[in-house]
Amino acid sequence: MNSIESQLSDWSARAFREAFPGEDLSVASIGVSPTVDESFGDYQCNAAMGLARILRKKPRDIAQAAIDASGSHPLIAGVEIAGPGFINITLNDSELAGYLENLQADKRLGTPQPGGGRTIVMDYSSPNVAKPMHIGHIRSTVIGNALDRMYRFLGYRVIADNHIGDWGTQFGLLILGYRHFLDRDSMERSPVEELERIYVKSYERSQEDEAWRNQARAELVKLQKGDPENVALWEKFVGLSMSEFEKIYQRLDVSFDVVNGESHYRDCLAGIVDELEEKGHAVESEGAMVVFLDDLKLPPCIVRKSDGGFNYATTDLATIRYRIEKYHPDAIVYVTDERQQLHFRQIFAIAERMGCSSRMEHVWFGLMRLPEGTFSTREGNVIRLERLLDEAVTRALSIVRETSPDMSAEKQEAIAEAVGIGAVKYADLSQHPQSVVTFKWEKALALDGNSAPYLQYACARIASVRDKYAERHPDVDPSDYPVRLDHPMERRLAMRLVRFPEAVTRAANQFKPNILAEYLYEISQAYSTFYQNVPFLKAEDGVRESRMRMCILTESTLRLGLNLLGIKTPDRI
Repeated sequence: MNSIESQLSDWSARAFREAFPGEDLSVASIGVSPTVDESFGDYQCNAAMGLARILRKKPRDIAQAAIDASGSHPLIAGVEIAGPGFINITLNDSELAGYLENLQADKRLGTPQPGGGRTIVMDYSSPNVAKPMHIGHIRSTVIGNALDRMYRFLGYRVIADNHIGDWGTQFGLLILGYRHFLDRDSMERSPVEELERIYVKSYERSQEDEAWRNQARAELVKLQKGDPENVALWEKFVGLSMSEFEKIYQRLDVSFDVVNGESHYRDCLAGIVDELEEKGHAVESEGAMVVFLDDLKLPPCIVRKSDGGFNYATTDLATIRYRIEKYHPDAIVYVTDERQQLHFRQIFAIAERMGCSSRMEHVWFGLMRLPEGTFSTREGNVIRLERLLDEAVTRALSIVRETSPDMSAEKQEAIAEAVGIGAVKYADLSQHPQSVVTFKWEKALALDGNSAPYLQYACARIASVRDKYAERHPDVDPSDYPVRLDHPMERRLAMRLVRFPEAVTRAANQFKPNILAEYLYEISQAYSTFYQNVPFLKAEDGVRESRMRMCILTESTLRLGLNLLGIKTPDRI
């Protein structure tokens, strides 16, 4: 089923084409969008202003000509011109009610699948081996996973690739440190934290001991040449790290199709540099191989260091080549923090010179921070992600015990996990990705604000209403009754429910999960006003069933939307 917005956009585009045949109207976006102020109708078309200069007419005259040429549409009850040339559209209530009935019968809630036959590679999370995941990994992981879920929902073939940091100079230091500083008891208790401690100690030793540095380099060379003992240690480090990462991913309900670390591409790096040199893209400069990007006003990019070693740029170029040859993607999307903006501008430019035709996007985000003193479990300046999640669940458990004291302890703990993890995710996803997020517990876990618990609680309340209805009217199916929009609050909620497809599509196309989060919050607020101002279970026959249908559709919308954000919705909190 086509969304209301897409139907009205097609109608308006046809009206302008018929009003001005032969004119090039491509300079303006001839579509509709929801009105900001409901007193001006339900949807608005602003194309007349954009066409005024091209058509050399006043915007109001252009708008009137389009209206005159538009003809009727069953969805539309009224059209009028406002201000300098806005076309305001009011929907037909009976058609709107019928559309809601169709929407309720559709598991996708009217959302199209424009991605059919198209492939997107999503690169997100990407922790480093031998280092625990920390708060810095949360944004890449949850933003990337939300986009991953939305693109799958829109019909795309998505390849989620966790490009872990499992190769490089640090492994020489780690291997050497492991042999000298290992605490076996600590390794048993917390292997990745022990590996990090070993690495830090070995690195500090290397800063003051040249012999240690040289020995670490020697261990690295042995690893790179395939020394069995060093390779076995490296594999152990990777295995232990992946086991710890997977525990975090399971809690976050995040999974990947591919986990190809930097090591996967190590045999391709020399070939990438050779190709760049052969094609004249890379030249020698002070012993290093460099790609100059002066024409793009970018600094030069080193693809092979003067000592013969390769770097992240070379690995990323090899990764792009591999992904294109294996998956033939329409787009490759990287979700990383803001500090890598220059790196990816350089990499994308070089990849294009190498013949990459896939669209490449860098979805960058600001950092997440905690206010001083909010979370005290710290080691240096690093906040362990696992401990952040534990703290969230502990705090959520207090809320669940207060709201549902009669619930079994086991169920309270399961719900607290969903609420606590959801709170952390939503605190991130509800913000513009490029903003710096200051995480505050009182906001993240609030039951009366823009938070995951608030939305989860809304779902639970609707489930309770649904259960009470079924208990009182066991032989009645609300869907046997038509939807009626007799009350202004019913219509207000209806106008928000029909906008789900656009919210998902815009969030995905703009790489901004916060668009969907904001929409869901608006839905929950509209439902709350609706619920508080009209009778439900005590309403007359037919009206009661219509309102139950509105409740059920609201619940479906909230649950599906939160699922696309990776947030679970318990039936009770």
